[in-house]
Amino acid sequence: MLKFLPRVLCSASRLGPRAALPAPPTLPPLLLLRPAGAGGGPGIRGLTRSMWLLCRSGPRRGALGSIRPLNGLSCGCGALHTEGDKAFAEFLTDEIKEEMKIQKSSKLPTVSGGWAIGLNGTEAKLVRKVDGEKVTVCFNINNSIPPTMEEEPQEGQKDAENEPEIISTPNFVVEVTKLSNNQSLVFDCHYPEDEIGHGDEDESDVFAIREVSFQSTTEDDWKDTSYTLNTDSLDWALYDHLMDFLADRGVDNTFADELVELSTALEHQEYIKFLEDLKGFIKC
Repeated sequence: MLKFLPRVLCSASRLGPRAALPAPPTLPPLLLLRPAGAGGGPGIRGLTRSMWLLCRSGPRRGALGSIRPLNGLSCGCGALHTEGDKAFAEFLTDEIKEEMKIQKSSKLPTVSGGWAIGLNGTEAKLVRKVDGEKVTVCFNINNSIPPTMEEEPQEGQKDAENEPEIISTPNFVVEVTKLSNNQSLVFDCHYPEDEIGHGDEDESDVFAIREVSFQSTTEDDWKDTSYTLNTDSLDWALYDHLMDFLADRGVDNTFADELVELSTALEHQEYIKFLEDLKGFIKC
């Protein structure tokens, strides 16, 4: 064993007193987590922001060299592509074709009564001016499809025939503005689930008023200090007058039905667009 000792000592002399090891990767420092209100510290939000910055800092070279990608395919764009991504893209292609087949029209339906329609992604705004007043209706199609209860198909009935029709019933806000002053009467409206799809079976209202409040037209932000009238415990006579007030300005059952048609078509259009964007993202 003694003849191996000089070889060991020689190796030790080359390494020196301390072997220089590769330095660990330098990462962005995390903000200290402080309880809320402690000297204005960042708290949970600050930590979340730091983690987001850490995720965006990209891969770094460490002691083991550069990070190697997972086994997959490449189209030259530098992103990871796998066999699962390929199958996913093919599925989306078929899904888009099926959705295009059931799309009633590439054009959105109009709303009768002289309503001008403006769109901004998933948001829609309808405006109508009558006798010194401006009536504005706004809604967003996100989360506007109520959950459906799946029923077991009957014998001899195809699955496609048993699929319920997808209808978008968004909450919407009606703002009635008197052009002679700086106040607006704002109605928060919704479609009650038990009234959806009744059609002309009865004389009940298609939509309902949830809240009513006054808001200033000179301020962009909603004022929580303004009194809000909740209709849950409201006198029915007053509630009926509020519904008549809206009906006189074109917001009635016919308008509510046409808004559902518009919202449903817009939701389906945005869904197809999402599938197309998702397919493009998966492919490259």
